[in-house]
Amino acid sequence: MRMLKITAAMLPAMKKRGERIPSLTAYDYPTARLLDEAGIPLILVGDSLGMVVLGYPDTTLVTMQEMEHHVRAVARAKPKALVAADLPYQSYQTPEAAVANSRRLVDAGAEAVKAEGGRVILPQVRAIISAKIPFIGHLGMLPQSIREEGRYHIKGKMEAERSALLEDAAALAEAGASAIVLELVTPAVAKEITDALDIPTIGIGSGPNCDGQILVTHDLIGTFPWFTPRFVQPALASLSLVQLDTAEQMRNAIVKWKGAVEGA
Repeated sequence: MRMLKITAAMLPAMKKRGERIPSLTAYDYPTARLLDEAGIPLILVGDSLGMVVLGYPDTTLVTMQEMEHHVRAVARAKPKALVAADLPYQSYQTPEAAVANSRRLVDAGAEAVKAEGGRVILPQVRAIISAKIPFIGHLGMLPQSIREEGRYHIKGKMEAERSALLEDAAALAEAGASAIVLELVTPAVAKEITDALDIPTIGIGSGPNCDGQILVTHDLIGTFPWFTPRFVQPALASLSLVQLDTAEQMRNAIVKWKGAVEGA
């Protein structure tokens, strides 16, 4: 069992030592405790809670109040893991808003915040870091931009995308980001970014060569069976992992209990 408390400042050192960074999401107290007891070093209270917990069609409907609520629940587990939280849609449109809302998440228990975008949000990133709040970047497919882009798709296939991703990653690192999530980036470009940076990359659907991997816990254990992102199975296969089917086990237990009650 890990005894050392993980901080955002430790992430670059973990990369330098060649330590992989397995990361998962949590939105409630028991999940946070279970992940921490398993030794997960980075727990993300992601705005993915919009779909897998709150039933929204995408992340753009998640509010600051909802993020604060779930961050508080996770923080009550007092994990040794670093607790990071997403800044939700339109909560960081200006540097002032970015700092104010980051502070709200920190007050709720977050130890780092994450936001989507590269050079376009550099003023916000610099303001957050100047406020002494650790920052984690997010490049590649940006879920909060789904309504503008219209679909989820892999980034980095075209040279313009590759160049933009490399420049965005370098800018975030230079600004002082502690790590960068790479979502749905072509594996070759994800590796190129990873090799170029002193801070760790955390991949999701971006191949095996990032410094760490992150998944939505519901996708890993199968508790949201109605939709599983297409990259989850290949990502698990590349890591020699098998997705659990917890939902089916739950259904079976519920049906058996229901039958026992009805037959009593």
